[in-house]
Formats: sequence, structure tokens, C-alpha cells
Amino acid sequence: MAEKKVDFTPSVLGSKKYWDDFYELEHKNFVENPEDTGECWFDESNAEDKMCEFIFTELKNLKTSNVCDLGTGNGHLLFQLYEEGLRGNLIGVDYSEASVKFATDIAQEKAFYISFQKSDILFPKDEFLLKHRNFFDLVLDKGTLDAIALSDQRNEDGLTGYQIYPGHASSLLRKGALLLITSCNFTEEELCSHMESSGDLKVWKRVRYPKYEFGGKSGSTICTVAFEKV
Repeated sequence: MAEKKVDFTPSVLGSKKYWDDFYELEHKNFVENPEDTGECWFDESNAEDKMCEFIFTELKNLKTSNVCDLGTGNGHLLFQLYEEGLRGNLIGVDYSEASVKFATDIAQEKAFYISFQKSDILFPKDEFLLKHRNFFDLVLDKGTLDAIALSDQRNEDGLTGYQIYPGHASSLLRKGALLLITSCNFTEEELCSHMESSGDLKVWKRVRYPKYEFGGKSGSTICTVAFEKV
């Protein structure tokens, strides 16, 4: 299947400075009030609950798994999974050092055994990427690919982060492992087409959301798809 081409207008949401500033402010708020652990992205769509429900329903043997959350932000998704009973080697990574410091402080405050590391998985020589090839049983992405797609930066070969992402995300997975992605910028068809372009990811299952009718067409404002490394 040919990849469905998707074009996005570059946005400040695709810049590292935006996220550094964002998580520095959230961290400052947390220091002043430990009850304020920051924003839960896609909360209005119930996406985080849907992802957690999918993991505990469809993937019942994860208690000793290696799990990585890409673009972890404030770590909210991993914290919810931990609160619901997920155990194992849980790691959140983000290219923003402010994010990593913030999430680490929350984990320490909650006494949760989750680690956070600075990593830019789009960089081919990234230490975390190289160290964890074919390592994880489950990789999570809640909005990270969305932000990557809004950046206009290119590498020395002229490739965007959006183009690099499928292959690099897949490289973190062992064979048969899953990549669970939630997006509000891509349709389900676009997301599936793009991720399968890596050549070693195939759609495994989809999370269902309420559909809306508009102009004679139906669709959802968000999609979540699990891809298996084959």
C-alpha cells in the first residue's frame, strides 16, 4: 500500500524551545504546589484512559515487561499505568531536559519506580536509541508524533522528523512487540499508512472512539492504533 501523503504547516508546537519553556513553567508550578502535576494531553477525548484500558485488556502479560513512553512530557501516562498496577522496567524519554526533570520530581514525590531520561530518538547516534535497539516489549506515544510532524527541521539527508520517526521508533522494539500511538493530527488511515512505511510495522489492533457525523461523513477527533513489529 502506497503511503498516504500528509502535509502539515510548521508550528511552534514542533519546536524544542516551546516544550522547554512549557515544562519549565509546569515544573515551577509543581514546586509551588505538588498537587499540580501538569496537563493531561487529550484528556477531553479520554485518550489516556482508553490507552490504559487497551493495555490491561489486550496485553495481559506486561507486569515484567520493558515499557518506554516516547515524548513523555510530565510522565502522566506512565504514572496512570503505574497507579493501575503496571510494573516492570518503565522508562519515559523526552528531548526536553525540563520535561525529564519535572517527571523525575513527580515520580520521587509519588514514590513511583519509573525512570526518566533525556533522549532525542530522531538523532541516529542518540545514546538511548543505540543502547535500546530491539529491547522494548511496548513503546507508547501520546501526541509525540503529532508534535514531530509540526517541526520543519531536517537532518543532513534532508529528512524531517516525521519521516525518520517510523524506523527509529520501530528499532526500539523487539520482534513481536507493540508500538501504541495516539494522534489527533492524523486520521487513522494516514497514521496506519505512515507507520507501515517503515516496512517492519503492521497494524495489530485499533482502539475505538465515538464517531461524529459531519457533512455526510463520519469520523473521530482522535485515533489510537497498535502496531506490531514483524
